[in-house]
Amino acid sequence: MECRLLRGGMEKEMEDNARNFIDAFIQEDIAPGGQFEGMTVHTRFPPEPNGYLHIGHCKALTIDFGTAEHFGGLCNLRMDDTNPAKEDTEFVDAIKEDIHWLGFDWGDRFYYGSDYFEKTYELAIELIKKGLAYVCELTPDQFREYRGDTTRPAVSPWRDRPIEENLDLFERMKNGEFPEGKYTLRAKIDLASGNFNMRDPVLYRIRYIEHHRQGTKWCIYPMYDFAHPIQDALEGITHSLCSLEYEAHRPLYDWVVSNVSIPYHKPRQIEFARLGINYTVMSKRKLRKLVEEGYVSGWDDPRMPTLCGLRRRGYTSASIRSFCEKIGVSKVDSTVDWALLESCLRDDLNANARRVMAVLRPVRLTVTNYPEGQTELLPIENNPLKPEDGVRQVSFSRHLWVEMEDFMEVPAPKYKRLYPGNEVRLKGAYLVKCTGCVKDASGRVTEILCEYDPDSRGGDPADGRKVKGATIHWVNAADAADAEVRIYDYLFADPEPDGPDKDFLDNLNPESLTVLTGCKVEACLAQLPMPEHGKNAESFQFMRQGYFCLDNRDAAPGHLVFNRAVALKDSFRK
Repeated sequence: MECRLLRGGMEKEMEDNARNFIDAFIQEDIAPGGQFEGMTVHTRFPPEPNGYLHIGHCKALTIDFGTAEHFGGLCNLRMDDTNPAKEDTEFVDAIKEDIHWLGFDWGDRFYYGSDYFEKTYELAIELIKKGLAYVCELTPDQFREYRGDTTRPAVSPWRDRPIEENLDLFERMKNGEFPEGKYTLRAKIDLASGNFNMRDPVLYRIRYIEHHRQGTKWCIYPMYDFAHPIQDALEGITHSLCSLEYEAHRPLYDWVVSNVSIPYHKPRQIEFARLGINYTVMSKRKLRKLVEEGYVSGWDDPRMPTLCGLRRRGYTSASIRSFCEKIGVSKVDSTVDWALLESCLRDDLNANARRVMAVLRPVRLTVTNYPEGQTELLPIENNPLKPEDGVRQVSFSRHLWVEMEDFMEVPAPKYKRLYPGNEVRLKGAYLVKCTGCVKDASGRVTEILCEYDPDSRGGDPADGRKVKGATIHWVNAADAADAEVRIYDYLFADPEPDGPDKDFLDNLNPESLTVLTGCKVEACLAQLPMPEHGKNAESFQFMRQGYFCLDNRDAAPGHLVFNRAVALKDSFRK
């Protein structure tokens, strides 16, 4: 299947919002004469609670919930916990929190796949009695061997086992009389089908493992392809929206709901392409490996593509929903540039984030002609794009902190910041002219010396002279707060870390995290309420630096820790 990297022109399909093909199908179904005429559109989101939701799940999530919203319908949340391995209530709680954070709600329609174990078992017995299922003794290796290929049909020596014998063996499987792998229950469909999913697929297998909700009540578990259509039908789902890999499973989905006795309308399955993003991996197994082997600090590490990681880093729910809207829905697999996600966040924060000043690599600046011991308050607007956010009062005095990179004793060509003899603007304060610097014994600059123009308050000289120097940010050394700042980059150095013949662990980016200590930030930031663990913290634009928020795990009163969500520069070509 074609794989395209969505950049630049954004692809016509993306611009037109390819979600229309799903909407068109549903509109057809609910129109007069359609199979769901007069019915409420009803979808479901069925995550498996064996890990945290990541950005890839957001596409399915927004399609399921968003489609229901679009048609004034309903969307269920159902935990697909039919496979007890690695499923846990921790993941259930995290999934619910993430969905609410994105702005969706399921009302009282929250279910577990395991709620239907008893009914699913009864329907399996029904299939056996109809002669449509049988107990098979093939091992997994034998199953592959007997499955056949495109030139020869599959074979099962147990296909014609008598119904009564099948019923007896299946009940004994349920009662725990056989070891794992001894028997499976298979559907009797078509051993010569060109669709291998229809070659008598497995419906039940034996697993001796404790279920996170059912405990040890069950030792046989239904396969997803059997349980899922039954659950959809029992819940009254009209449209089962799922990713493209289930397209080949659709005939089996239809076979199941057509051959079990449920007072239902037959749900319609519609498939769409999954979301791929460069510079990351989205396999839960691989994300789990990153966590369990200590390559990241946890599922909520800000470098992870998980929603809790993105939230901790400073991503907003609005930016993620905007991202999902922009990529649209397609029937063609594609890889989206991570820079598009960053661009959506940058647009949101540029419009809404308050501006503050923070110096990440500080050096002292002394205004030598400013009165010693004097302090004044300067009004600086919080967001030039939102006048209603007003202004804040920022203190100014003789001793300030500025960025080390804003000074060069011997300036490079076209350098417009501080150097001896050059005049610059201090943001919202005064014009200052650099007169020199102080160095330590090693030659390192420890202090920049300047003189200010008292008649330039606010940055404009009274005599109207033109100042070609840059405007630089600063903080008052008298009341600045200390902070730790974490700068994040891609977790992987390779845009396709999980490509053919690659070990994704070999492509980890050694510079994905840079920790800066001794940073200086405006005094007002020391008064921020500490964010609750796992919750969103307010985002700020650090002038000239990027967008930052307090870390929702490590920040504490007296210990400010800020994460950079995204840089100011947009690398995505719109």
